[in-house]
Amino acid sequence: MVTFNFIEFGENLGTRPLGKHIREQLIPLLQQEELVVLDFTGVNVVSNSFADECIAKLLLTMTLAELKSRTTFRGLNPIASESVLTALKRRLLTLS
Repeated sequence: MVTFNFIEFGENLGTRPLGKHIREQLIPLLQQEELVVLDFTGVNVVSNSFADECIAKLLLTMTLAELKSRTTFRGLNPIASESVLTALKRRLLTLS
């Protein structure tokens, strides 16, 4: 198991450029055989655009089932969790 700590990038994650930067770091980890813990402990804000760019765009290269099997989330507050879920739902709609 590998833990990816989002707090290293700040307490407020809000921009697409930051989301892209972090996604590019996540992709090699997700290609390994280990489970990746996406740890948001200490992060206060995750915007919808950041969540789309960082997390939901992973669905362009893998299925939702693959993403679920390779990752688990930790430390998301309710508002940040809603942003991630909304981004994933919207991205899935654009892919179908």
